[in-house]
Amino acid sequence: MTENLSIEPACNTRPVGQRHDIALSIEKLRDVLEALRFGSVTLTVHDARVVQIEVTEKTRLTA
Repeated sequence: MTENLSIEPACNTRPVGQRHDIALSIEKLRDVLEALRFGSVTLTVHDARVVQIEVTEKTRLTA
């Protein structure tokens, strides 16, 4: 299962240390990691902003 999550761009009115887009990215990434048991997460960054979170989940079967 591969899922792409888009992140809405934030405005540039906040100071660099308090950027809202970074906080939003971390929050979404935390949600993805809490739900993921086996797999991988790929972040795509454009202009210093996370614009995509791609999740590949693996299902482990016991033999």
